[in-house]
Amino acid sequence: MVKLNKIYTRTGDKGTTGLGDGTRLPKHAIRIEAYGTVDETNAAIGLARLFAAGEIDAMLARIQNDLFDLGADLCVPEDGRKAEGALRIVDAQVERLEREIDAMNAELSPLTSFILPGGTAAAAALHLARTVARRAERLMVELAEREAVSEAAVKYINRLSDHLFVAARYAGDKGKADVLWTPGANR
Repeated sequence: MVKLNKIYTRTGDKGTTGLGDGTRLPKHAIRIEAYGTVDETNAAIGLARLFAAGEIDAMLARIQNDLFDLGADLCVPEDGRKAEGALRIVDAQVERLEREIDAMNAELSPLTSFILPGGTAAAAALHLARTVARRAERLMVELAEREAVSEAAVKYINRLSDHLFVAARYAGDKGKADVLWTPGANR
């Protein structure tokens, strides 16, 4: 369990931050950018939850917890000093997202165009969270090209943006509030 008695430590005042294994990295390191953007995704989901209800809210609550797991996973390098026994994203978390996507999507009509973010407050907030998750994914993939990153972690963040897209449609009156793109409409 995490216990925080003091919020500021002054250890980052010179532009570095500590990983879960004690290694210090510059705050602009790709690993820090990756898990920082995972944290940003979590915050965007927290905002979306203000507009969500029922099962969507319950799914988002589970996802927020998973995102702390993902941050912990990224915070302790797979080949680092404390890699053994570190908290990692597991395939079951990815599979849960897939089941939830399939269940929501089964109630939606097929898309006939791309969707513009909006329609309802919940849908708009979920689309914003989706775009932040996509940025986190790009950073995690870049990190994985340089260092070891769990395959399940990369799958999770990829599936999460799909989940948020489908959840946005679902929260938009099961797709009835979708705002469809009309190519070239304003020429």
